[in-house]
Amino acid sequence: MIRSMTGFARVERQFDFGRLSWEMRSVNHRYLDYGLRLPEEFRPLEPDIRTCLGQYLSRGKIEATLRLVTEPGAISSRLELNAGLAQEVLEAHRQMTQLAGMEQEANISQMLNWPGLIEEKRPDPSPLRAAAMELLVEAAQELQAGRGREGEQMANAIRERLTGVAAIISNIRLWLPEIRINLRQKMLDRVADLKMPLEPGRIEQEVVLLSQKIDVDEELDRLDAHVEEVYRVLDLEEPVGRRLDFLMQEFNRESNTLSSKSIDQRTTQAAVDLKVLIEQMREQVQNVE
Repeated sequence: MIRSMTGFARVERQFDFGRLSWEMRSVNHRYLDYGLRLPEEFRPLEPDIRTCLGQYLSRGKIEATLRLVTEPGAISSRLELNAGLAQEVLEAHRQMTQLAGMEQEANISQMLNWPGLIEEKRPDPSPLRAAAMELLVEAAQELQAGRGREGEQMANAIRERLTGVAAIISNIRLWLPEIRINLRQKMLDRVADLKMPLEPGRIEQEVVLLSQKIDVDEELDRLDAHVEEVYRVLDLEEPVGRRLDFLMQEFNRESNTLSSKSIDQRTTQAAVDLKVLIEQMREQVQNVE
């Protein structure tokens, strides 16, 4: 089963602290590339998020956005006084006033600006982060399933083109004996027009040499082998995009050779039709994971 690199997934869930949602989009890319958009409190999860997504996806450009809508007061922070530090600051003020020989009351407003005297206590982010990772797995599975459904449609399109490729190969094989006979007859007609005596067997030698130059049996055999290999690869469970891309290159190479050796209008047109089918398959393969 092949998978597309194009997909979309969105999952959300209500928790005690608010609503979390993941939105993921993926498009084709040569490698696996991430673009993560996270609220600040979830930034430490970035390595874990990449690891999690890598368990489900192997290629594509992934844009993943996490959104958090909190319930009023659910995860609000609070201010706390560092009592120990406050005692030290007050003691320092008392000693300074004694050394200066003057009485001056402590300015509480200024003391509150002392670094570390007032601490902001944030709630434990662990439940938030655990919920985000739990929801991430669900989103990744949904994205993978969507890419799988699209991949199945792509596989059907590729199989349809493979049927056309196999039919063209079969037709060319049927035409080859007639093409060889026509080639020999054309050479005999040319010799007759020249009205020049030739050595015995010379015409047959030339026919054999020219037949070898235009022989495409090997190319047809390799095209048949490529067709069977693509059918086999389409049923594999592992990512096969790069393997299919290589096979499309081999298809192109053989079809180019077939076209260059053609001396018959039918095989020339068949080579053109073959290139069209290969290009249609290649466009599908470029989006396979």
